[in-house]
Amino acid sequence: MNEREIKRKSKFLSLILRHNPQLIQLELDKNGWANVEDLLIKSKRKINLTIDELEIVVKTNNKKRFSFNEEKTKIRANQGHSLKNIDLEFKAVEPPQYLYHGTVAKFMQPIKENGLQKMSRQHVHLSSERETAINVGSRRGKAVILSIRALEMHHNGFELYLSDNGVWLTNNVPVEYIEFKN
Repeated sequence: MNEREIKRKSKFLSLILRHNPQLIQLELDKNGWANVEDLLIKSKRKINLTIDELEIVVKTNNKKRFSFNEEKTKIRANQGHSLKNIDLEFKAVEPPQYLYHGTVAKFMQPIKENGLQKMSRQHVHLSSERETAINVGSRRGKAVILSIRALEMHHNGFELYLSDNGVWLTNNVPVEYIEFKN
């Protein structure tokens, strides 16, 4: 399977496991897990996907978007769901002093007024490295990097979670915790 095919199948998995399992009549449990065998069978309606290819996509995805359970009988997306009924069982942890969020200029006015909101996702996504935030923000144009005083948020009662793939998550980031200098 070449790199282009891996990317195509990864995008398909993101669609199914994060946003629209109904597209192939796949059921996710309350924690976002799908039965691997069901996924492979039902995916045939849209894309040909083998267990070997699924393992390659999970292993090589640069953002570590997907995880198997220990037995490799279940798979799920690690975060980024737009589905409201998924509980990924995150535990709140103490963050570093600063986390970062990449965005673009056209979103700055709403952020300055309302802070960072999760919008259609379950959480606001933050990164521990500026470079990652730059990459995220650059997907939509020239990146604007926001520094988030995460440890201060934590000390003031906000919960922050660290997903299996290293993405920091929170419900929202109020304006007073955002540093707008680039």
